[in-house]
Amino acid sequence: MASNKKAKIRTYSETLQGIDFSIEKSERLEYENCEFINCNFAALSDVNFIDCQFTNCNLSNMRFNFCGLQDIHFNDCKLMGADFSPSKDFLFEVHFKNCNMDYTSFDKKRMNKSSFDNCKIHGANFTQTDLSKAVISHCDWHDSIFTNTDLTGLDFTTSRNFLIDPTMNTLKKTKFSKMDLTGLLFRLDIIIE
Repeated sequence: MASNKKAKIRTYSETLQGIDFSIEKSERLEYENCEFINCNFAALSDVNFIDCQFTNCNLSNMRFNFCGLQDIHFNDCKLMGADFSPSKDFLFEVHFKNCNMDYTSFDKKRMNKSSFDNCKIHGANFTQTDLSKAVISHCDWHDSIFTNTDLTGLDFTTSRNFLIDPTMNTLKKTKFSKMDLTGLLFRLDIIIE
């Protein structure tokens, strides 16, 4: 008796370079220990990525529908408008270095094992996100939304352009530079000189 279920097509330890996945549809449902270089992506559904690296890829407006993202590294990637919210929560861990992440969404994600290094993150959505224990450095957070966000233990001393309302977020042991206190006190309508 033939089964209607698709067999899981798995790719292990491959380098995929210069592929436009928005045109060339892949039947693969799992990539493990793979590297994607100079690739373009549109939308993915039900694909698992485990220990993968994306370098110089365009993932703008990408929607990770029911995708597993376990220990994924994005280096020098365009992720403008990417929506990580519908990805699987199980073992979710992402790392970003030198990425353009304007208008990305991490709504309700648990990201305490993730990192952001030297990224442009304008207008991103971190509503109800758990960023506690994440590692951030040298990021530009202009107009990013932090509402009911757990920022416990984060170090914002090298970051800039953030507006964080302490009454609407958890800030235990969160570090800030004295020069950036205006980013915390903006709602009080006070003048700091």
